Amino acid sequence: MSLNERISKVIEYSNLTSSEFADEIDVQRSSISHITSGRNKPSLEFIIKIKSRFPEILWDWLVTGEGEMLKSDLMETQTVEEKNEEVYEEEKTKTTSLPDLFTMMNNDEDFGAEEEIEQPKTIQRESFITHQTTTQEKISDSQRLEKSSDQIINQAIENQQSKIKRIVIFYENGKFESFEP
Repeated sequence: MSLNERISKVIEYSNLTSSEFADEIDVQRSSISHITSGRNKPSLEFIIKIKSRFPEILWDWLVTGEGEMLKSDLMETQTVEEKNEEVYEEEKTKTTSLPDLFTMMNNDEDFGAEEEIEQPKTIQRESFITHQTTTQEKISDSQRLEKSSDQIINQAIENQQSKIKRIVIFYENGKFESFEP
């Protein structure tokens, strides 16, 4: 079944006329007739509009034609083997000795219950750090740090020796300007 035929089937499923269907998914009415006649192929945007309006239609069927058209059809055709596999997985999680995060979330009554967990014993070790006693004054957050006059002079000399090579200004829209003296 071609993509155009699948779209015709979706229109039939919706119980709408072609023009009502076009209005429903917000496309031009002529595009529906062009697609159903086979003149044009639908765009990705067109398919997304169909899927967003009819979420019960499966992507695989709509795009490739594989599988069932509707999610409810898929649930009805689930095989016994898949159900048995689900039961096996549930039994497997029940037999584990320690619960993991996901099994705890599935058991609403147990979720959030505090259990006593034995904490590892900590070993205290001696510290041989010697404390140095210096006669430094403690500086509070509100005090300014003073620079020596030698530091100020050296910094002024460095600033005089450094010359501007280029100034670049970046704008929010991604453009920039470069200025050279």
